[in-house]
Parts: sequence; C-alpha cells; structure tokens
Amino acid sequence: MNTGIPDIPELAGPRVRLRALDARDVDALFALYSDAQVMRYWSTPPWRERAQAHAHIERMQRERVDAEFYPWVATLDDDVLIGTCSLFAVSRAHARAEIGYALRSPWWGRGFAQEMLGLALTHAFDAIRLNRIEADIDPENIASCRLVERLGFAREGLLRERWRVGGGVQDTGLYGLLAREWRERA
Repeated sequence: MNTGIPDIPELAGPRVRLRALDARDVDALFALYSDAQVMRYWSTPPWRERAQAHAHIERMQRERVDAEFYPWVATLDDDVLIGTCSLFAVSRAHARAEIGYALRSPWWGRGFAQEMLGLALTHAFDAIRLNRIEADIDPENIASCRLVERLGFAREGLLRERWRVGGGVQDTGLYGLLAREWRERA
C-alpha cells in the first residue's frame, strides 16, 4: 500500500549504520530500554517486560502508515542494535522535526552517538529538506547536552517541570539546529 510516506532509508557512516527497526531487534531493543542507566533521563520509566519491545516495534510499523517519522536502529558490522535514532513529529509544512536517540551503555563514550546523529541530521537537512531539528533533553543529562552542542545545536529554552516520571519531575532543555547552521559546520 502506497501511503505517500517515504521509505526509511539505510544510512551508512564510517562505523555506524542506521537501518529500519524491525522484528529481529526485539531482544536488543529490550536490553536498551530496560537499562535504568539509559532511561535515567527519559520521560518514561525503563521497560520491565520483553513484550514492551515487541509492542513498540509493532506500533512503529502500524503508525508509520499515517505519519512520517524515521525509527532507525544503529548497528555496527554485526547488524546488532547498539542504539536507536529517530526523526519524529516531522512537519513538511513547517520544515521541521524532532530528534531522539539512545545508545546502549557498553558503547557510551566512543563517538557512536555523534556519528548516528550526524547521519540522521544529514538525511533530515539534505534528503528531506527540513530547515529545523529540535531536541528535548533533560538539562541534568550533561553528556547528551554536550553531544548536541558539539553538533551545532543551540539551547533555546528551558521548560520547567515538564515531565513526571517515577515519582520525580524533570525539566526540558529545548535545543534547536537550523539547516544553514548544519551546512556551515560541514
């Protein structure tokens, strides 16, 4: 069925490859989103059951029929998921989208997150021809804030007490990156 929504392309960098999320990713996806360290700054608690990963994959495939978004998994040469990177809330009318990402903790600190975001941003600005990408980051997540700042994002605001997770309250640091800023860095 042709819905007019573009397919999810495979994107390859020097070490990281982004490909579409699919059923083979259930176990690694559960390992990622059930890790309390990874989920510390997310707006949802860690997953508790493998069935949540299966339901997530099915929901992404089902919802993509009606909305343009790009749920990628990041892999290395072995094609096993080490992280996720998504462009979502894509608005062609306003030429903008949001970006989200997560990386399994054994791969932290090696530049993989920066490479996977770089691939997604290049696709967003060059292939999709968006003008603006936004990131919603807990300001206490210093590593993530530094990551997007290295990529050229500017912190544009603070949304106080935006998320309620696990009995706590989290703020949002709102970051934005414009296509011309991305191209100037290239």
